[in-house]
Amino acid sequence: MSPEPFSTWMAGIQVRAEAALGRLLPAASIAPARLHDAMRYAALGGGKRVRPLLVFAAGEVAGADVDRLDIAASAVECIHAFSLVHDDMPCMDDDVLRRGRPTVHVEYDEAIALLAGDSLQTMAFQLLSEHRLTDDARAQLEMVRILAKASGSRGMAGGQAIDLDAVGKTLTLAELEFMHIHKTGAVIRAAVGLGARCSGSNVLSDVELAQLDQYARYAGLAFQVVDDVLDCITPTATLGKTAGKDAANNKPTYVSLLGLAQAKQMAKQLRQQAVDSLSGFGERARRLTELADFIVQREF
Repeated sequence: MSPEPFSTWMAGIQVRAEAALGRLLPAASIAPARLHDAMRYAALGGGKRVRPLLVFAAGEVAGADVDRLDIAASAVECIHAFSLVHDDMPCMDDDVLRRGRPTVHVEYDEAIALLAGDSLQTMAFQLLSEHRLTDDARAQLEMVRILAKASGSRGMAGGQAIDLDAVGKTLTLAELEFMHIHKTGAVIRAAVGLGARCSGSNVLSDVELAQLDQYARYAGLAFQVVDDVLDCITPTATLGKTAGKDAANNKPTYVSLLGLAQAKQMAKQLRQQAVDSLSGFGERARRLTELADFIVQREF
């Protein structure tokens, strides 16, 4: 029997990820109610769930149990949601719109937004530590390390620091890639790494894990290139966040460095490099291949 179409699979994982997050996050009725409500506001009800999709797609390569993938995907999405809450605050990007609705600090206040982001971050590691995700304790500890590194100064937070320091400057392509390998790419790589390590019927070798990490590295860069393009060509109502903000804030982007046409071409090249990294997996990597297409074809 042929596998279900990508659009059907994607919609199913998006619904599943939303349900898992809704189940795992503290209920808004539990004290402190306003903080828990803000956490749920930040994490639920929007977004394409690209990172959970990557967790599940990598999990298919490993033959992982979907209940285990629910936990890994929720942990990664908690990290992503925390980063958006903090990035939108006045001390960072100072944005008022996210996923088509007011940002957390606007809907609540800055103090609650800060605490909601902090709590989502720690929730991710609570999930990874209190659920059994693999039959090898060392492999599960490695999953915790991967997500921690991807979130911190050698990953997403470090990339954000570089981004803030780069305002008004002209970066080389290598410098821009270094920034986004950390800021955007690190958690995308973690999503693939966690999904691949949720052991199931097919425990992956170190070589296979490295190949999947290479895929994620290229896919993560492609994601950022496309984001930069979308920021230039997509209206706010469609984008769900304030369009043109990078240019208005004089931030270096792939579009400002390469121009629109070359940035689009770079995204296509990165997509091909990502897909080439999967050549040894055959049909098991079908969804990862389709996700590489989806990441790039969000805009053309």
